[in-house]
Amino acid sequence: MLQPKRTKYRKSQKMRVKGITKRGDQLAFGSFGIKSLQASRITARQIEAARVAITRYMKREGQVWIRIFPDRPVTKKPAEVRMGKGKGNPEFWVARVQPGRILFEVEGVPIEVAKEGLRLAAQKLPVTTKFVVRRDYGTEI
Repeated sequence: MLQPKRTKYRKSQKMRVKGITKRGDQLAFGSFGIKSLQASRITARQIEAARVAITRYMKREGQVWIRIFPDRPVTKKPAEVRMGKGKGNPEFWVARVQPGRILFEVEGVPIEVAKEGLRLAAQKLPVTTKFVVRRDYGTEI
């Protein structure tokens, strides 16, 4: 499961996920990818489930890049605890995703395999996504 090795602060505020992404909106490594069309928080478990879906469908051929990282802790208070007495303990980690952000990239497989693998991954994620192809794909000689 993805999580930071260490952080400056143990707990963080929730914050809103607003606006469109300022970076990470272009394919940088692979020829195919999925792009987020919604703002949301994606947990480390969801990222891992999507990664497993891609690699299983691709039968470990090609290469997969995860372009998001869960770096924000989410806290929870135990069940049936009264209000007050401070903030709860960190329970899991999330990545904040804005519309336009590339989530996963794939290289080294045919377009049909990439499309289906990324479709399976998108089903594991809480955002609507769009399949994107590198601009110069198919022009190589």
